[in-house]
Amino acid sequence: MQNTLIIRQLANMDYTKVWQAMQHFTDNRDEATADELWLVEHPAVFTQGQAGKEEHLLMPGDIPVVKVDRGGQVTYHGPGQQVIYFMINLRRRKMGVRELVTLIENGIIASLAEFGIEARARKDAPGVYVGDKKVASLGLRVRKGCSFHGLALNVNMDLSPFLRINPCGYAGLEMVQTADISELNSVELAGDTLVKHLAELLNTQHLSYSTGLDTSHDY
Repeated sequence: MQNTLIIRQLANMDYTKVWQAMQHFTDNRDEATADELWLVEHPAVFTQGQAGKEEHLLMPGDIPVVKVDRGGQVTYHGPGQQVIYFMINLRRRKMGVRELVTLIENGIIASLAEFGIEARARKDAPGVYVGDKKVASLGLRVRKGCSFHGLALNVNMDLSPFLRINPCGYAGLEMVQTADISELNSVELAGDTLVKHLAELLNTQHLSYSTGLDTSHDY
């Protein structure tokens, strides 16, 4: 199963429902369970990481705040943003969490390069940047040697809610989206391109595609 990757397209789905499904999947998987990538867009929501500090929530207003079990501080998810969750058995792949972070960053950078975007990672702050602006956020959790949570790439969305927080705990950090700096204005195209590069970096020999959550699991 190490070289098989299931690509699960969840379309637009409530954040809490997907988060609970990630926890359930991770708690109930075994050594024979194939790794999965979950692609999803969420309705507007702020998520606060485990070490999240309340002072980074400036003016959440009418957007709900969900406190979650990933690393990192506060970020925003909304329509027009491609989110990908990494349900990866790191122990089976003999991969550390830092390796996975770097792999995800490299996958995003390679994907954006296809559209003429010169992006980079920063050693001091996980994620991917174009100049000094952040285009993709990243937060992971590892349990039982397996990862969940993942990346969020700003594609074609309303960026104004980021002004209500200190994104990822950095006051004044500006966000950018691909639609404003390139021809990449489709979440579907962004997802397809990311899957291509991420699957290659994960040494995937077989891709299997699915839609919706696995109904054989009681989420």
